[in-house]
Amino acid sequence: MLGTGRVDITPAPGTPQGGWGAQTHQRGSGADMPLYATALVLSNSDTEVAIIDVDSIGFDSEWTGKIIDAVANLTKIPSEHIRFSCTHTHSGPNTFRLSVISEGLDMVLSYLDGLPMRIASAVWQAQRNAVPVRCSASAGKCEINVNRRFKLPDGRIVVGRNWEGPIDPTVRVIRFDKLDEEPAAIIVHYSCHPTTMAWQCQCFTPDFPGVVRQVVEQNLGGTCLFLQGAAGNLTPRRGFTGDLKVYRHLGKKLGLEAAKIAAGIETLPRRERLEAAIESGTAIAVYTDEPIEPAPPVLRVSSRFLSLPLKHFPPSEELESQALALQAELDRLRAEGSDEEIRAMTARATQAMMWADRARLFHGKTRANWQLQGIRIGATALLSVPGEPFNEIGQQIVANSPFAHTLFSGYSNGGFGYLPVRTAYEEGGYEVEASPFSSDAAEIVVQEGRRMLDDLARDNK
Repeated sequence: MLGTGRVDITPAPGTPQGGWGAQTHQRGSGADMPLYATALVLSNSDTEVAIIDVDSIGFDSEWTGKIIDAVANLTKIPSEHIRFSCTHTHSGPNTFRLSVISEGLDMVLSYLDGLPMRIASAVWQAQRNAVPVRCSASAGKCEINVNRRFKLPDGRIVVGRNWEGPIDPTVRVIRFDKLDEEPAAIIVHYSCHPTTMAWQCQCFTPDFPGVVRQVVEQNLGGTCLFLQGAAGNLTPRRGFTGDLKVYRHLGKKLGLEAAKIAAGIETLPRRERLEAAIESGTAIAVYTDEPIEPAPPVLRVSSRFLSLPLKHFPPSEELESQALALQAELDRLRAEGSDEEIRAMTARATQAMMWADRARLFHGKTRANWQLQGIRIGATALLSVPGEPFNEIGQQIVANSPFAHTLFSGYSNGGFGYLPVRTAYEEGGYEVEASPFSSDAAEIVVQEGRRMLDDLARDNK
């Protein structure tokens, strides 16, 4: 059984917008496209699981806990059976750097306060329109992404376009059909930072994932969910812009590829049987295509916490003091400084607050608990972790998966933190500097991810 639900979570004009240390504005002027929370609930006689796709850059563990608790309390779905995934759009409301907001904080707090029950209501709605479904999956290719770890002539690694770096252009699609073979839901999975719209943009947008959903639904019907992949070091081939046409173009390109893949998926297989040869202008073979009802797919959920090694973090007090001093200077510049002065100080204050937040969370600790969640739907597996894993992690897990189709994702079930691969630590760069983890963490995720997939594949009850 499958049901879907959706609620509009578009912030009101004037709500603080976040995602960029280089932006000079605080409040968003309005939405270019609606932002949504979309839910899919799958169930059989003994298991129920919710998958939630939210247009947001993400939430810390506190707000993630509030949202998952609200879903569990309203729907009675166990919290470990709830996958809460964010698209990671950088042009949505500011839901995670509240300490840098000096204008409109009341609006973003009001927005956050309303989200748990609104998102829970989408899952509740999905439970109540459930219908029997069949499902199948397939994959294609779309190159709207590029590796973003670009080396300057002086050796520094910056966020740019590295055309020689590894990417994953795979578009993975799961199609769920009602018994009349009309689509009930389509999941699209792709790996790319939604950073098309950048600091110049004052409109709220879902970035390209919102357009993908729209294009798939217009062409196929049903309800589309977008699941972000392992995008820690992947960026759009065109991005960091204020031109709204760019994200619409990228989303349309990816959406049409996803729609093509979905259109080619048959959830009810057929067996060809020759009936006769009929004389016409020539002899024509006449066939009957007999439907073969597939067995109901195995539905299983697995969730456990990995113990990932951390870097050493200093006490937070000195870093917090520095961040507060920079924030005070930023407030002064916002009243009387130039745009360039505001932009430069916003970047410094944002970075300082990031380091202070990391120290506050991880000082004195050597390891962090990091959730690994797996959902098996027949011959397809969905694996997810919080944070921002590099695409090589996903590719290594998928390459050794026992499943025909494996969708590995980050940005799920709360928390921030890059998960770079070991070689990135030798190069340095933003993702390594911002990561709370040591260089061993990625290998643990790969190892444990493969183990979870093997466990799910053995579970054929």
